[in-house]
Amino acid sequence: MTAAEGRTALSIRGLYKVFGDSDLEGLELSRSGQSKDEVQEATGAVVGLRDITIDIAQGELFVVMGLSGCGKSTLVRCINRLIEPSAGEVWIDDRAITGMADDELRETRRKDLAMVFQHFGLMPHRTVLENVALPLEIGGVARRERRERAVNALELVGLADWIASMPNQLSGGMKQRVGLARGLAMETPILLMDEPFSALDPVIRRDLQDELLALQSSVQKTIVFITHDLNEAVRVGDRIAIMRDGEIVQLGAPNDVVLNPVDAFVREFTQDVRLHGMVTAASIMDSSAEALAGPTEDRYVVREDAVLDELVPAGLSATQPLQVVDDSGNLVGVIPLQRLARAMVSDEAAAAIAAE
Repeated sequence: MTAAEGRTALSIRGLYKVFGDSDLEGLELSRSGQSKDEVQEATGAVVGLRDITIDIAQGELFVVMGLSGCGKSTLVRCINRLIEPSAGEVWIDDRAITGMADDELRETRRKDLAMVFQHFGLMPHRTVLENVALPLEIGGVARRERRERAVNALELVGLADWIASMPNQLSGGMKQRVGLARGLAMETPILLMDEPFSALDPVIRRDLQDELLALQSSVQKTIVFITHDLNEAVRVGDRIAIMRDGEIVQLGAPNDVVLNPVDAFVREFTQDVRLHGMVTAASIMDSSAEALAGPTEDRYVVREDAVLDELVPAGLSATQPLQVVDDSGNLVGVIPLQRLARAMVSDEAAAAIAAE
């Protein structure tokens, strides 16, 4: 999904954040086009965000990623004003968060914006259920309702049998599930997730990515997901924004970012992503009229969103070109076996074919 395909749920316009005693001077220099290093050398101020403009669609899982210090966590905290922006606007629907008074902002955070942090932040003397219900308790939600919402959220993340347990009885992955449940229990349409899985080992991390994707398919929240891991970004994101020095240097679908990097920085950043798990049937198929007019019997049918790794069994067992169909079952292209074999030789070949 892209913002153009649905109603915009979250809109960011010309957002800046400058830290330091000379933040106003730094802001003006940054607006005038000076780089982060130039601003810091001239004023001592640090540019955290520079002219961020994004539209995020309702139900989109939007990933922001980059190296440490690039501004991604600053961005997510400026969205809900845990950090006050230096300039620019953040809108939910037709309401400007950046213009809200404190009372209205608190109400918006309670009803519209929930946040899941990297660190679990669980209260050791409270049960799992009580930890999940804590933000609701602080928000004044009645006891019965907050219990129901907490139980429902724990069921969603697979912890229904652990509601009476204490945090010290849980594994790291289970604690992170509690943190996710706490965000879900808020029942807000927008969920902000700041590197929620980065402290976990790879196996648990992948399991939680799977759970997040399964949850998203059912609850369809608008999610802003912060990570420094490109493989994670590619796996979970509908779109990815790559940041450097407080700016977005490339924004697009995972395939676009990895297969068509805009510069050397993005190219180096994405070079370790295994393309076989990203290149789709649609990106390597032949959709010419001549190919579509060929014989269709005995072809192995694959969906256009099937990735290269999924095509291997088809390529090994089929004797005719692979037939690529869309969601409605319409023929949209053909993958000659020679082209599939070439793509499977290496990631470089796959990228070259996709770029043809």
